[in-house]
Amino acid sequence: MNLIAPLIRPQNVVVDLDAASKKRLFELVGKLFEASEGISASEVFDSLFSREKLGSTALGYGIAIPHGRIKGLKDTACACVRLKAPIDFDAPDNLPVDLVFVLLAPATATDLHLQILGELAQMLSDAAFREKLRHAADATELYKLIQAWTP
Repeated sequence: MNLIAPLIRPQNVVVDLDAASKKRLFELVGKLFEASEGISASEVFDSLFSREKLGSTALGYGIAIPHGRIKGLKDTACACVRLKAPIDFDAPDNLPVDLVFVLLAPATATDLHLQILGELAQMLSDAAFREKLRHAADATELYKLIQAWTP
């Protein structure tokens, strides 16, 4: 099993999210986590936006892994979003982003947070796997792909 599988709930996998900018994406993801995890949407937005100001969380190849720390969060939470249309994310390869994995960690997160980010980067560095994610028929299929991936 991969480290991401137990962190991502089916309701936190979204296909064809309509967000025209990073800011709008972070607002919508905040609402997603508020509904699924009970975290304040504004706190999620502020955490992701603050981290993004330090430098883009885009990896290239149309992928971004925005992440942040949340006070009071007990366990790391993850979401996967496939955007309806790619958006600019200041990626190193200048390509717009259409696949987004959002990672929220407790404020007191340990090395596990870094291990999870590393495993996400490993998962998404596989071109064939990225294409499977991009062509999944719906959120259920996307969720199953993530669950089945092995490092």
